Amino acid sequence: MAEAKAPRGMLTVADICADLGIARSTFYEWKAKGRAPKCKKLPNGELRVRRTVYEAWLTKLEDAA
Repeated sequence: MAEAKAPRGMLTVADICADLGIARSTFYEWKAKGRAPKCKKLPNGELRVRRTVYEAWLTKLEDAA
């Protein structure tokens, strides 16, 4: 099943995986361990991440390095 296009300002799991160059399974592993950016679960079960949350998460990772 293909993921629907995310509304403006929101990212899909596929968007994040493509940006980071990681497999979907890696994203879900990070999510299970509490290492992924905070996600919103839609009524249809799909996940979305606010672009601002994703960018803040990336900045936090850079600052930790």
